[in-house]
Amino acid sequence: MSDAELVLRSTRVITPEGTRAAAVAVSAGRITAVLPYDAEVPPAARLEDVGDHVLLPGLVDTHVHVNDPGRTEWEGFWTATRAAAAGGITTLVDMPLNSLPPTTTVANLRVKQRVAVDKAHVDVGFWGGALPGNVGDLRPLHDAGVFGFKAFLSPSGVDEFPHLDREQLARSLAEIAGFGGLLIVHAEDPHRLAAAPQQGGPRYADFLASRPRAAEDTAIAHLVAEARRLNARVHVLHLSSGDALPLIAAARAEGVRVTVETCPHYLTLTAEEVPDGASEFKCCPPIREAANQDLLWQALADGTIDCVVTDHSPSTADLKTGDFATAWGGISGLQLSLPAVWTEARRRGHGLEDVVRWMSTRTAALAGLAHKGAIEAGRDADFAVLAPDETFTVDPAGLQHRNRVTAYAGRTLYGVVKATWLRGERIAADGAFTEPKGTLLERPRQAATTDRERNL
Repeated sequence: MSDAELVLRSTRVITPEGTRAAAVAVSAGRITAVLPYDAEVPPAARLEDVGDHVLLPGLVDTHVHVNDPGRTEWEGFWTATRAAAAGGITTLVDMPLNSLPPTTTVANLRVKQRVAVDKAHVDVGFWGGALPGNVGDLRPLHDAGVFGFKAFLSPSGVDEFPHLDREQLARSLAEIAGFGGLLIVHAEDPHRLAAAPQQGGPRYADFLASRPRAAEDTAIAHLVAEARRLNARVHVLHLSSGDALPLIAAARAEGVRVTVETCPHYLTLTAEEVPDGASEFKCCPPIREAANQDLLWQALADGTIDCVVTDHSPSTADLKTGDFATAWGGISGLQLSLPAVWTEARRRGHGLEDVVRWMSTRTAALAGLAHKGAIEAGRDADFAVLAPDETFTVDPAGLQHRNRVTAYAGRTLYGVVKATWLRGERIAADGAFTEPKGTLLERPRQAATTDRERNL
């Protein structure tokens, strides 16, 4: 520790070997050692003792819609990354749609990077998009450093990002598999959706019926079949249907390279509690029943679901109308994801080590970010300081994202984020923020090619 510039000390540090009292040495933005709690601090090092608060690795959120540029009235890099920092998230990967232009060409990626570079309070990477007709753009985007490619199998909700039909999916996936890339997929079958009752109006039960589990199950089954046929690597986004889990587990057991995420709102909110007309709860796929939620938690516990990400997808308040058919579908959750998941996890008997695995270690592995996701030597000195037993009641006025609409309003949650550190610098503490210190990230060129090699 002789060259340490900073030492963070806590009686509870979450490391890959477990939770223990430790002193974490930092130099040049990286962790250089994790030492016993009472290790001698070099005279030149600054000591930050957080007492009994938990020191955990900064969260990595690989599913965020920043919407900047083009729909910056919905969200932007400045506000989204401040919300992330306030919630203990130190890295996010931005989705390719809802911004104008979408990230579907290298030129469009460069536009987004120029907008983000001076506004990022946390580290930011980018997904590319797979659209009908842009197969020729996929390899250049991969070479330009996107982390993978997002595709929809049903309409996305924005005209500039159309979905892939089965032939187009096969063509795009074959191209991506050819250069060892990753396809991440919004998996709902458009024919199943079209056959479902579409009544519209304020009743949540009607909206839920319009997005049946079978739409997810059918789309996932087809995606898995294509991944098997092409030996391709695919990732199922925002899984809400517990009925798809046996298929996914069986595919994984036979070696199909498929990983899966779910979201805090599916794990903490239930259809039974959504008031009619309350479209702040609308998302696609939808929040489902409590019995279905139990299946998602079981799949997290047994590893069928790999990770938890926000799918932060805000809009202006006027688009959250009382009609579930026409309201914008998206949950704003960046700042609240850690306490929301921790509140339900602790109720179900899970520990913070589990939450770190789902929301930091495995999300970092998904994106190939070997320098993120854990407190150990060689990793970035990204930390969240959490008071896990303190509670707070969600007040939308205290949120940092641009439009302060939230499905969590009025809920009492466990886990107060006291401070967030990025590469050895404190970027947020007790509601105060530094100027932006985030870095724009690119996909590591040496990223591993299989799920298990990436420790998923």
